[in-house]
Formats: sequence, structure tokens, C-alpha cells
Amino acid sequence: MTSSSGPDSTLTRRALLAASIGTSVALASHRPAFAVPQPLRPPLTPVPAVLSSTGTVGRQQAPGFAVHHLGVSWSGPEQAGRLRLRYQDGWHDWQSVAAADSADERRRALLWVGDATAYEFIPVRGSGQVRLHAINTVDGPPTAATFATTDRLIDFDPAGAADSARCPRFRYKSRAAWGADESLRFGPDGTESFPTAFFDVQTLTVHHTVTANSDPDPAATVRAIYFFQAVTEDFGDVGYHLLIDQRGTVYEGRYSGPDPRPVFGPRSVGPRPSMVNGAHVGGFNAGNVGVALLGDLTSTGPTPAARRSLTLVLAALARVTDLNPLGTTAYVNPISGATRTVSTIAGHRDWAATECPGNTFYPTLPQLRIDVAAACGHR
Repeated sequence: MTSSSGPDSTLTRRALLAASIGTSVALASHRPAFAVPQPLRPPLTPVPAVLSSTGTVGRQQAPGFAVHHLGVSWSGPEQAGRLRLRYQDGWHDWQSVAAADSADERRRALLWVGDATAYEFIPVRGSGQVRLHAINTVDGPPTAATFATTDRLIDFDPAGAADSARCPRFRYKSRAAWGADESLRFGPDGTESFPTAFFDVQTLTVHHTVTANSDPDPAATVRAIYFFQAVTEDFGDVGYHLLIDQRGTVYEGRYSGPDPRPVFGPRSVGPRPSMVNGAHVGGFNAGNVGVALLGDLTSTGPTPAARRSLTLVLAALARVTDLNPLGTTAYVNPISGATRTVSTIAGHRDWAATECPGNTFYPTLPQLRIDVAAACGHR
């Protein structure tokens, strides 16, 4: 799960804007050598808007729509409190709410609650300011400005056509395809909450989102993550660069510009391709690409389809950025100067005090690195 209060926890919005302006002056002409075939546009299909309601702790809340996800954030102990939900058959038992992420001063959990009609939350003593947000990303009114499109094909080919057989390829759903409401990235005055800033890629980090396994509507979950992180938690956008569901479908995460390419900016500031700054590892975001598996990998591993897509995605990223999947990176945050030595393909817990990407999945990262190296032709 993401653990930042913004693109870097040590970075204010004003500082990020300054960093973005400084970066734009220093941009070089180099850009990643990959092509994205333009998809055929099917008949336009509107996507649902988000229905949301901010709740109050200590009393019953009935927002007037089916609640599919409930976002909870607080400060203090690991346990936030107790939650009970009402469905068509009445109130269900009380359950404890624990942090899915505890790597900074705010703890967070995004709970999939099905079709709850009401909820009640009782915080524990010392939990500080608790924020509750009921979210429905399925039944809102159609959004005319955003339409579904066919999946796009990413073909990373940094070494030229003669070497293209060794270059991983994967299809992904663009932000438009999964229904991103781009207005959520902007404040009431029309300014972008966290303007895009670009930094050379240094490392890749894997997460899990601690959302529902066997998710019936992964695109709706991606929209819920987007709303929770962009609006409720004020990250300005999705914290991750790419997300992968249990069917192996890849979703474009954080906005990286108007071009039809995820993750990377239009040009680079150094020898490697530059990525848009995300918000997935507090204090260590700049130059760090975040890829998240949807679901909770605490006691179960990823599906074969998700594992296969993750391998291809990481291989493609490593190939185009010339990173060694089996190597170690001496990471330096270009904004704050913070340093950390980690595996070039790291888990979130390698950066912070969190269980992400899950107790079952994390021990398998050494084999994942080997598979990624084989997939991207690294020798």
C-alpha cells in the first residue's frame, strides 16, 4: 500500500512545483525508444462517476448509495477501531479495522465492503483525527468527458528492431479505459494539486494494495484507489505508476502527460528515461517506479496471471531503463538527498516499516528478480 503524503513526504507542494519548473529547464532530448500503436476507438461508452460521502465517527452513517469501498485514515495505534456494516438483511457483526499501511504518521485502510447501505465506526482511544470516506465507483451518473477505449500495447524496444524479440510487451488499460476522472487531480481554483515532475529512474518497487482478493470489478477498485489517494489522502493522483489485477490486466496509474505512454515523461533529464514522480514510498518517490498488485498478499500469493504480468511489466521497465533486475541500487533522492541501498527490484518494506507487499509474496521476490532478468534478456 502507498505510504506518502504526496510525491515525497519531505516535499511541499510549492517545493514540488519549483522542482518541476527546474526540471523542465534541464530537460534533454533523449527519450525512451518504445512505440505505442494507436488503438482503434470503439463506440464511446461512458464510465460511472464516483459517488462519495464523508462520514462522522461514533454514529451511524447512511450515505444514500451502495457503499463498495470505505476509506479510513487515522493517526495513533495500529488498530483504528471497530466497524460494522448494514446490508439488506440488517446490521452485521463488529469487526476491527487495522492499518494496511503504517509507514508514516497517518495510517490508512481502503476496505471493500460490497453493497453496504450504512456503516458505523467506533474509534479506539488515541486514534487522533479519523477520516471516513464512503466510495461507490460503479453506480454514479455517466461521465461524458471520459470514455472507455481498447487496451493499448506497449512495445519497449530500446535496442532496435533486430533485438525486438527479446523485448517484453504488454497491454494495459489507459486512464481513460478504467475511467479516471481527471478533474480529481485539480483543486477548486483549477490548478493541478501536484504538478508533474520528472526524474531519472533509479529503481523499481513492488506493492500490494490490500484490497479484495477475487475482485469482481477491478476497474472500480482502481477508481476507488484513485479517489482515496487523490482526494481523501491528498496525494493529488494515484500513488502508483502501474497496477495489476488478479486476471493479469495492467492499469495505467499516475498521470504522466498527454502522450499515450504510461510512467515516463516526454524527455529525460539524464542518461536514463525519466519517470513522473509518484506517491508510493514516503520520502523515496523521485526516481522510484511503483507497481502494485491489486489484492491482499498477506496470506496468499498472486495469481499466476498477475505474477506473469508483473514479470513482463518489470522486465519491460528494466529493459528500457537499463536497470539490472538482479542488482543493487544506491538510491539518492534528487529532491531531499535521502539515501537508501536496496535491491533494484525492491518490495515496499525494503523502504519503510510496513508489511507491504505481503508476508506471503515478499519472500518470493528473489525468484521474481531471476524471472524478470530472463524475460528482459539480461545477462
